[in-house]
Amino acid sequence: MLSPKDRIDLLEKDLNAVPQRISVYNDLPFAILRYDPDEEWETRRQARLLVTRLGDSGKEVVMISLADLLWEAINTTEGLDAIVELERQRGFESAQEQVTTYLSDVDWRPLPDILLDRLAGLSPEKNIVFLLRAGAMAPAIYHMSKLLDEMQGRTQVPIILFYPGTLDPGGTTGLRFMALKEREALGNYRVKIYG
Repeated sequence: MLSPKDRIDLLEKDLNAVPQRISVYNDLPFAILRYDPDEEWETRRQARLLVTRLGDSGKEVVMISLADLLWEAINTTEGLDAIVELERQRGFESAQEQVTTYLSDVDWRPLPDILLDRLAGLSPEKNIVFLLRAGAMAPAIYHMSKLLDEMQGRTQVPIILFYPGTLDPGGTTGLRFMALKEREALGNYRVKIYG
């Protein structure tokens, strides 16, 4: 089993390669850095160190928190009070479904659109994006595989999704988000997984 540092080292080599080796498809410049959920703090620490090293080699890393994007969607739609009231009246599942709607429905604030807003002005030649804090989407607010699928063809900026989860036993591409046993292991065979 690789440590967070080992995974980051592999990612760093591929990010510094010319051309970069994080993805196979031009319209899908993404990779996943998988880590066990209990490695969150060490992985964040290693990510910050990697940002510094990549900066020293002329690359500019932009760190985007998925938790911040989640709160932006809530705050720019009906607001937190509406979600709290919905949970009070109909329970957690209904409140979670409503937030999923905010992030998925074009009439609200779709997550891919919020992410694209954050990518505006970034250059694929110079910038790399680290998407962090995916755990904010637990237990089932928004599937990360859906985000990657919906971003295909919408950007050329390399994006690394820091993914808290476990590998599907016996498989190499199935990921179980937050190691939640009730979640099906999902995978995207077109995205390289460091993990």
